[in-house]
Amino acid sequence: MSKPKITPLGDRVLVKYVDDDEQVKGGIIIPDSAKEKPQEAEIVALGTGKKDDDGNAVGFQVKKGDRVLISKYGGTEVKIDDVEYQLVREDDILGIVG
Repeated sequence: MSKPKITPLGDRVLVKYVDDDEQVKGGIIIPDSAKEKPQEAEIVALGTGKKDDDGNAVGFQVKKGDRVLISKYGGTEVKIDDVEYQLVREDDILGIVG
């Protein structure tokens, strides 16, 4: 995977959705536009971090390469070189998978 041309700021994290294997039930193929977005993603880049009330840097609880669950409606979609990413706040990450 090539490095995306975007660096998140603050407590934002750049993630890429993990592709699940498509399962067809009963021979019905569901178009991509009707599918629900996956909640599992891989962290591609971390922001600069946020600061506490005293101005001290607070570290991220996740790291690049982690597989995470993100909230369904959080973040902003970004498309770079025909690859779709999502910019989310660290607070929108629900947990680490695995």
